[in-house]
Amino acid sequence: MRIALLEDDPAQADLMRSVIRAMGHDCQAYDSGREFLRILRRESFDMLVLDWSVPDLSGLEVLHWVRSHEENRVPVLFVTNRADERDMIQVMDAGADDYMSKPYTIPSMLCRIHALLRRAYPCARKEGKAVFGAYEFDLCLRSVLVNGRPVDLTLKEFHLAHLLLSNEGRLLSRQHMIDLVWNTGAGVNSRTLDTHISQVRNKLNLRPENGYRLMSVYSMGYRLESTTRATPPEAHSQEPAIA
Repeated sequence: MRIALLEDDPAQADLMRSVIRAMGHDCQAYDSGREFLRILRRESFDMLVLDWSVPDLSGLEVLHWVRSHEENRVPVLFVTNRADERDMIQVMDAGADDYMSKPYTIPSMLCRIHALLRRAYPCARKEGKAVFGAYEFDLCLRSVLVNGRPVDLTLKEFHLAHLLLSNEGRLLSRQHMIDLVWNTGAGVNSRTLDTHISQVRNKLNLRPENGYRLMSVYSMGYRLESTTRATPPEAHSQEPAIA
Protein backbone atom coordinates (compact mmCIF):
# COMPACT_ATOMS: atom_id res chain seq x y z
CA MET A 1 0.00 0.00 0.00
CA ARG A 2 1.03 3.61 -0.59
CA ILE A 3 0.58 5.92 2.40
CA ALA A 4 1.06 9.70 2.59
CA LEU A 5 2.05 11.33 5.88
CA LEU A 6 1.55 15.00 6.82
CA GLU A 7 3.81 15.76 9.81
CA ASP A 8 6.09 18.78 10.36
CA ASP A 9 8.08 17.37 13.30
CA PRO A 10 11.12 15.69 11.69
CA ALA A 11 11.60 13.19 14.53
CA GLN A 12 7.94 12.19 14.51
CA ALA A 13 7.92 11.96 10.72
CA ASP A 14 11.00 9.72 10.68
CA LEU A 15 9.52 7.45 13.35
CA MET A 16 6.14 7.10 11.65
CA ARG A 17 7.71 6.61 8.24
CA SER A 18 9.98 3.85 9.55
CA VAL A 19 7.04 2.13 11.27
CA ILE A 20 4.90 2.24 8.13
CA ARG A 21 7.72 1.01 5.92
CA ALA A 22 8.48 -1.81 8.37
CA MET A 23 4.88 -2.94 7.79
CA GLY A 24 5.75 -3.40 4.11
CA HIS A 25 4.08 -0.22 2.85
CA ASP A 26 5.52 2.68 0.89
CA CYS A 27 5.38 5.97 2.83
CA GLN A 28 5.86 9.52 1.55
CA ALA A 29 6.19 12.24 4.22
CA TYR A 30 5.42 15.97 3.83
CA ASP A 31 5.75 18.85 6.29
CA SER A 32 3.58 21.52 4.63
CA GLY A 33 -0.19 21.49 4.21
CA ARG A 34 -0.13 23.36 0.92
CA GLU A 35 2.59 21.15 -0.51
CA PHE A 36 0.58 18.12 0.62
CA LEU A 37 -2.44 19.35 -1.35
CA ARG A 38 -0.29 19.96 -4.44
CA ILE A 39 0.83 16.33 -4.23
CA LEU A 40 -2.72 15.04 -3.71
CA ARG A 41 -3.89 16.85 -6.86
CA ARG A 42 -1.58 14.74 -9.01
CA GLU A 43 -0.90 11.58 -6.99
CA SER A 44 -3.05 8.82 -5.49
CA PHE A 45 -2.54 7.12 -2.13
CA ASP A 46 -4.16 4.21 -0.31
CA MET A 47 -4.22 5.99 3.05
CA LEU A 48 -3.50 9.41 4.59
CA VAL A 49 -2.03 10.07 8.04
CA LEU A 50 -2.54 13.71 9.06
CA ASP A 51 -1.23 15.90 11.85
CA TRP A 52 -3.38 18.90 12.81
CA SER A 53 -0.86 21.72 13.33
CA VAL A 54 1.38 22.02 10.27
CA PRO A 55 2.66 25.08 8.33
CA ASP A 56 0.54 26.85 5.69
CA LEU A 57 -2.61 24.76 6.02
CA SER A 58 -3.84 22.69 8.95
CA GLY A 59 -4.46 18.97 8.79
CA LEU A 60 -8.15 19.67 9.37
CA GLU A 61 -8.29 21.97 6.33
CA VAL A 62 -6.52 19.29 4.29
CA LEU A 63 -9.11 16.76 5.44
CA HIS A 64 -11.97 19.05 4.37
CA TRP A 65 -10.39 19.39 0.91
CA VAL A 66 -9.83 15.65 0.59
CA ARG A 67 -13.41 14.76 1.45
CA SER A 68 -14.82 17.38 -0.93
CA HIS A 69 -12.56 16.59 -3.92
CA GLU A 70 -11.69 12.91 -3.81
CA GLU A 71 -13.30 10.55 -6.28
CA ASN A 72 -12.88 7.48 -4.09
CA ARG A 73 -12.89 7.59 -0.31
CA VAL A 74 -9.38 7.06 1.02
CA PRO A 75 -9.01 6.16 4.73
CA VAL A 76 -7.66 8.97 6.92
CA LEU A 77 -5.96 8.56 10.30
CA PHE A 78 -5.51 11.72 12.39
CA VAL A 79 -2.48 11.72 14.72
CA THR A 80 -2.17 14.91 16.77
CA ASN A 81 -1.21 16.50 20.08
CA ARG A 82 -4.81 17.61 20.56
CA ALA A 83 -6.52 15.28 23.03
CA ASP A 84 -9.68 17.20 23.84
CA GLU A 85 -12.88 15.28 23.08
CA ARG A 86 -14.26 18.27 21.18
CA ASP A 87 -11.27 18.17 18.84
CA MET A 88 -11.80 14.46 18.21
CA ILE A 89 -15.48 15.02 17.44
CA GLN A 90 -14.63 17.87 15.06
CA VAL A 91 -12.12 15.72 13.17
CA MET A 92 -14.41 12.68 12.95
CA ASP A 93 -17.30 14.85 11.79
CA ALA A 94 -15.03 16.25 9.07
CA GLY A 95 -14.53 12.75 7.70
CA ALA A 96 -11.55 11.17 9.49
CA ASP A 97 -11.79 7.40 9.95
CA ASP A 98 -9.78 7.25 13.18
CA TYR A 99 -8.04 9.55 15.67
CA MET A 100 -4.91 9.08 17.79
CA SER A 101 -3.46 11.44 20.38
CA LYS A 102 0.26 11.89 20.92
CA PRO A 103 2.14 10.37 22.57
CA TYR A 104 1.17 7.00 21.14
CA THR A 105 2.68 3.53 21.24
CA ILE A 106 3.99 1.77 18.16
CA PRO A 107 1.71 -1.29 18.62
CA SER A 108 -1.37 0.95 18.83
CA MET A 109 -0.42 2.73 15.61
CA LEU A 110 0.18 -0.59 13.86
CA CYS A 111 -3.24 -1.83 14.92
CA ARG A 112 -4.99 1.35 13.76
CA ILE A 113 -3.31 1.29 10.34
CA HIS A 114 -3.98 -2.43 9.84
CA ALA A 115 -7.63 -2.01 10.81
CA LEU A 116 -8.24 0.93 8.48
CA LEU A 117 -6.57 -0.77 5.51
CA ARG A 118 -8.51 -4.00 6.08
CA ARG A 119 -11.81 -2.13 6.15
CA ALA A 120 -11.01 0.06 3.16
CA TYR A 121 -9.62 -2.67 0.91
CA PRO A 122 -11.46 -5.94 1.55
CA CYS A 123 -10.41 -8.85 -0.60
CA ALA A 124 -11.70 -12.42 -0.82
CA ARG A 125 -8.66 -14.28 0.55
CA LYS A 126 -8.27 -17.91 1.43
CA GLU A 127 -5.02 -19.70 2.13
CA GLY A 128 -2.86 -17.04 0.48
CA LYS A 129 -5.21 -16.50 -2.45
CA ALA A 130 -7.01 -13.39 -3.70
CA VAL A 131 -10.09 -13.94 -5.86
CA PHE A 132 -11.70 -11.34 -8.14
CA GLY A 133 -14.49 -13.03 -10.04
CA ALA A 134 -12.89 -15.34 -12.62
CA TYR A 135 -9.39 -14.19 -11.65
CA GLU A 136 -7.62 -16.15 -8.90
CA PHE A 137 -4.24 -14.95 -7.63
CA ASP A 138 -1.93 -17.24 -5.66
CA LEU A 139 -0.03 -14.72 -3.54
CA CYS A 140 2.60 -17.23 -2.48
CA LEU A 141 3.39 -18.79 -5.87
CA ARG A 142 2.81 -15.49 -7.72
CA SER A 143 0.58 -17.24 -10.25
CA VAL A 144 -2.79 -16.42 -11.82
CA LEU A 145 -5.70 -18.57 -12.97
CA VAL A 146 -8.45 -17.21 -15.23
CA ASN A 147 -11.51 -19.46 -15.21
CA GLY A 148 -9.22 -22.14 -13.82
CA ARG A 149 -6.66 -21.79 -16.62
CA PRO A 150 -3.11 -20.61 -15.86
CA VAL A 151 -1.88 -17.39 -17.42
CA ASP A 152 1.84 -16.75 -17.80
CA LEU A 153 2.73 -13.38 -16.22
CA THR A 154 6.11 -11.95 -15.33
CA LEU A 155 6.58 -10.96 -11.69
CA LYS A 156 6.03 -7.26 -12.45
CA GLU A 157 2.93 -8.07 -14.51
CA PHE A 158 1.59 -10.19 -11.64
CA HIS A 159 2.01 -7.36 -9.13
CA LEU A 160 0.53 -4.82 -11.56
CA ALA A 161 -2.50 -7.02 -12.33
CA HIS A 162 -3.11 -7.68 -8.64
CA LEU A 163 -2.82 -3.95 -7.88
CA LEU A 164 -5.38 -3.04 -10.55
CA LEU A 165 -7.93 -5.70 -9.59
CA SER A 166 -7.51 -4.90 -5.88
CA ASN A 167 -8.41 -1.30 -6.65
CA GLU A 168 -11.26 -1.72 -9.11
CA GLY A 169 -12.93 1.62 -9.70
CA ARG A 170 -10.07 3.66 -8.19
CA LEU A 171 -7.91 6.05 -10.18
CA LEU A 172 -4.28 5.04 -9.59
CA SER A 173 -1.62 7.58 -10.50
CA ARG A 174 1.37 6.50 -12.56
CA GLN A 175 3.74 7.20 -9.68
CA HIS A 176 1.54 5.20 -7.32
CA MET A 177 1.81 2.12 -9.56
CA ILE A 178 5.52 2.58 -10.23
CA ASP A 179 6.32 2.99 -6.52
CA LEU A 180 4.45 -0.17 -5.51
CA VAL A 181 5.29 -2.47 -8.43
CA TRP A 182 8.91 -1.42 -8.91
CA ASN A 183 9.64 -0.70 -5.21
CA THR A 184 9.92 3.12 -5.43
CA GLY A 185 10.58 2.92 -9.17
CA ALA A 186 14.09 4.34 -9.39
CA GLY A 187 14.90 4.68 -13.09
CA VAL A 188 11.44 3.49 -14.22
CA ASN A 189 9.68 5.76 -16.72
CA SER A 190 6.10 6.05 -17.94
CA ARG A 191 6.84 4.13 -21.14
CA THR A 192 7.88 1.09 -19.08
CA LEU A 193 4.63 1.27 -17.13
CA ASP A 194 2.56 1.65 -20.32
CA THR A 195 4.24 -1.40 -21.85
CA HIS A 196 3.48 -3.52 -18.78
CA ILE A 197 -0.12 -2.23 -18.69
CA SER A 198 -0.55 -3.28 -22.33
CA GLN A 199 0.81 -6.74 -21.58
CA VAL A 200 -1.50 -7.20 -18.58
CA ARG A 201 -4.52 -5.99 -20.57
CA ASN A 202 -3.77 -8.45 -23.37
CA LYS A 203 -2.75 -11.46 -21.31
CA LEU A 204 -5.75 -11.22 -18.97
CA ASN A 205 -8.07 -9.92 -21.73
CA LEU A 206 -9.25 -6.98 -19.63
CA ARG A 207 -11.76 -5.67 -22.15
CA PRO A 208 -15.40 -4.51 -22.03
CA GLU A 209 -16.72 -7.64 -23.71
CA ASN A 210 -15.17 -9.63 -20.86
CA GLY A 211 -16.47 -7.52 -17.99
CA TYR A 212 -13.66 -4.98 -17.53
CA ARG A 213 -12.49 -1.72 -19.00
CA LEU A 214 -8.91 -0.60 -18.31
CA MET A 215 -8.87 3.15 -18.89
CA SER A 216 -5.98 5.55 -19.28
CA VAL A 217 -6.72 8.87 -17.56
CA TYR A 218 -4.80 11.71 -19.19
CA SER A 219 -1.92 13.13 -17.14
CA MET A 220 -2.82 10.93 -14.14
CA GLY A 221 -2.74 7.16 -14.55
CA TYR A 222 -5.13 4.22 -14.96
CA ARG A 223 -8.50 3.04 -13.68
CA LEU A 224 -9.89 -0.49 -13.98
CA GLU A 225 -13.70 -0.50 -14.18
CA SER A 226 -16.24 -3.29 -14.32
CA THR A 227 -18.75 -3.20 -17.19
CA THR A 228 -22.34 -4.33 -17.47
CA ARG A 229 -21.46 -7.08 -19.90
CA ALA A 230 -19.70 -9.40 -17.45
CA THR A 231 -19.13 -12.40 -19.72
CA PRO A 232 -16.44 -14.59 -18.04
CA PRO A 233 -13.09 -13.71 -19.63
CA GLU A 234 -10.93 -16.18 -21.49
CA ALA A 235 -7.18 -15.88 -21.07
CA HIS A 236 -5.07 -15.72 -24.21
CA SER A 237 -2.89 -18.76 -24.77
CA GLN A 238 -0.22 -16.67 -26.50
CA GLU A 239 1.00 -13.19 -25.77
CA PRO A 240 -0.31 -10.70 -28.35
CA ALA A 241 1.78 -7.88 -29.72
CA ILE A 242 1.97 -4.75 -27.61
CA ALA A 243 -0.75 -2.27 -28.58
